[in-house]
Amino acid sequence: MGRRSTDREDPHRRSVSGVRPNRCAVFPANASMVAQSLERRNNCWFVNTKDPSDLIIGVGENMFHLHKLAMVSKSEYLNRVIFQKMHNSETDNAKVTIKIDDFPGGAETFELVVKFCYGWKFDLTVTNIAPIYCAAGFLEMSEEIGEGNLLSKTETFLSFVIFSSWKETFQILKTCEPISSWAEEFQITKRGSESIAWKACMKPKTVDFCNSEKVVDSWWIEDVSSLNIDHFVQVMESITRRGMRTELVGACLTCWAAKWAARINPNGEGSGRELQKRTIESLIRVLPEEDETSVSFNFLLHLLKLGLMVKTKPELSMKLEKRIVFMLAKCRPVDLLVKNYEDKDGVYDVEIVSRVIEAYISCISNNSASRIYDIGKLVDGYLTLIARDENLSVKSFRLIVELLPKNYRYCDDNLYRAIDMYLKVCDTWNSFFSNIEYIVSFKKQKAQNRIQISSDLFTSLFSNFSSTLLS
Repeated sequence: MGRRSTDREDPHRRSVSGVRPNRCAVFPANASMVAQSLERRNNCWFVNTKDPSDLIIGVGENMFHLHKLAMVSKSEYLNRVIFQKMHNSETDNAKVTIKIDDFPGGAETFELVVKFCYGWKFDLTVTNIAPIYCAAGFLEMSEEIGEGNLLSKTETFLSFVIFSSWKETFQILKTCEPISSWAEEFQITKRGSESIAWKACMKPKTVDFCNSEKVVDSWWIEDVSSLNIDHFVQVMESITRRGMRTELVGACLTCWAAKWAARINPNGEGSGRELQKRTIESLIRVLPEEDETSVSFNFLLHLLKLGLMVKTKPELSMKLEKRIVFMLAKCRPVDLLVKNYEDKDGVYDVEIVSRVIEAYISCISNNSASRIYDIGKLVDGYLTLIARDENLSVKSFRLIVELLPKNYRYCDDNLYRAIDMYLKVCDTWNSFFSNIEYIVSFKKQKAQNRIQISSDLFTSLFSNFSSTLLS
């Protein structure tokens, strides 16, 4: 069934906020041919004029039956292509057919271009400006071929919206996602990202807070963290160049990553896996380098884990691991807790912590005694936390127990406390230890005197007991 195109405005159309969206009515100037109507029949569009169609342009699966004069008077690209086809044809009046498979915005956008070429007005809005601007650039609809052409009109509207409106700049970037390559080529994403960065770096907003005014310098973070990874990275790079405080950059990175990690599929394959890899590599690249405290240790550890899962570039993983190692001595036991994304034993990933500690031991050889003891205390505190996990295997717990050299512990009190807690949580261990007389006497001795407990004793105990359980 046919459909006749109209230009009536819907009076109920509103933006999300309830305010009428920015829009601009485009009135073509000096149209070479004016159409009476534009009619659609299934996937075919027909322009009704007194002259028969002599041009067919295919956009995807849609066919537009048009006129050479109307289209070439506005488009240098079509002028060039049609001239070439006519030059290769035996007759000058032959109908020309052009196929465009990758047209910006598809048939919906091309319909608006056709309206412009035939003297019809249409509305530019934040939802269609990006694809129409790219279409005008692709078709080379510049002032050189005709005054008041589509490219200049869309440029004026795009510049106004991006410069004046914070929220609608985000809407424009959202509409750029399906046409990302065109939006990059015609620099819409770059301009939108720089506009967001410029506004974010301006004077902090003042908001009402408990009947008083409070300056909020992080007001922009929630909105920026809603962008996709490509646009987000562009904004972060622009914000950093403009001198945004590193702790705010780090807070925005953390906010974006938390939203993204909640949707991550650890078993993703193909394009999904590749997107995860590209995302993590992008996050590593935009980490503020001049301030190690701009993002938390735990955030970096999660990032390293995800990077190893999807096999990011080795140089980026090594760079991130080195940063983590140099922050290790200043972190807390809770900062080492990284949840398992995959079906492994235990709630927390012990292997990633083991990897970092081993890297620390191998890289930091000239530490003072106090710094070495701090690492020992940190690891034993971590053992105390993971000991509460009833699903933690003996193998994983033992991996951390035996990780540190003997000289990294001033005494073994914290280690004993962690092992004791693990034995209480693990039913298998409890039943095994219940009739061990020297364990009871050992606890009594521990309670009466705060003496140093030999780590060799516990290494021996774990070696014997774990081999018995696993046999």
